[in-house]
Amino acid sequence: MRSDRLRWRDVLLTAITPIIWGSTYIVTTQVLPPDRPFIAALIRVLPAGLLLVLASGYRLPRAQWGRMLLLSALNIGAFQALLFVAAYRLPGGLAAVVGATQPLLVMSLAWGLDRQQPARMALWGSLAGVAGMAALLLSPGSRWDSVGMLAAMVGAVSMACGTYLSRRWQSSIPVLAMTGWQLLLGGLMLAPLALLVDPPLPALRPTEWLGYGYLSLFGALLAYLLWFRGLSRLSPVAVSSLGLLSPLTAVLLGWLLLGQSLSTFSLLGLCTVLAGVLTVQRGMMPRPARSCP
Repeated sequence: MRSDRLRWRDVLLTAITPIIWGSTYIVTTQVLPPDRPFIAALIRVLPAGLLLVLASGYRLPRAQWGRMLLLSALNIGAFQALLFVAAYRLPGGLAAVVGATQPLLVMSLAWGLDRQQPARMALWGSLAGVAGMAALLLSPGSRWDSVGMLAAMVGAVSMACGTYLSRRWQSSIPVLAMTGWQLLLGGLMLAPLALLVDPPLPALRPTEWLGYGYLSLFGALLAYLLWFRGLSRLSPVAVSSLGLLSPLTAVLLGWLLLGQSLSTFSLLGLCTVLAGVLTVQRGMMPRPARSCP
C-alpha cells in the first residue's frame, strides 16, 4: 500500500511537467515577440542548463558524452526547436494535440526493441488518449498549417525516442546533473539556428522578459527536473502518457483566457484524454506477487 502511494506521488509530481508545457503555446502566441521560434527555444533551455550544471558541480565522464549528446539532441535541441515552430504556427494548443501519439510511440519502441509486451490496460488507455486527442484535432474551427503540423509530429517522434532512451540508458548520473547537461548541450545546438535563422530580438518589454523567464525557470529548469526524475522512477510508457496532459492544458487555457470555443465534441475528447491517462497509470502499476498456496 505504501509503495502504491509513493508511486502515485511520483506520477503527480511528473504530471506537473506536461501541465507546464501546455502553457507554452499561450505564452508564445500572446507574450513573446513574433516569428522567433529558435530564439525562444534557446532562451528557454540554455540559461536553465547552465544554472543546473553549475549547481550540480558534476563533471560529465568521457564515456557518457556520446549518449548525452544524442539525448540532448532528441529531448532538447530538436524537440524544443520543433515545439516552438509548431507553437507559432498552430493556434489553440493544436500543436500539442498533434504530438499526442507519443505514448504509443514509446510503447512501440519498448515492445519492438525490448520485446516487452505492454499491459493491456496501458495499451487501451493510450489508445483512448489518442482518440480523445483526435476529437480535439477534428473539432470545428481547427486551422491546419502543414509546416506546423509536420513540426509537431516530428517533435513527438524526437521526444518519444529521447524518453525511451533516457530510461534504457539510465545511469548513475544524478538527476540534477543529467537535466542540466542535456539542457546546456541542447541549448548549444540551438544557438546557430537562433543566430542565423531568426531575426534579432527587438527591445523587450517587461511582459516579454517575464514570458522568457517563465519559459526558462518553469518550462525548462523545473519541468525537465521533474520529467527526468519521473523517468528514473516510473516506466517510460507511464511517463510519456502523462504528456497527454499538455494538450489538455493548452486547450483549457485557450478556452479560459482567450475565449476559444470548446464544443461538446471537444469536451468529450478532453474527458477521454483524462480517462486514458488514468487508465495507463493503473495499467502500469506493479502487480502484487501471488502468494504460494
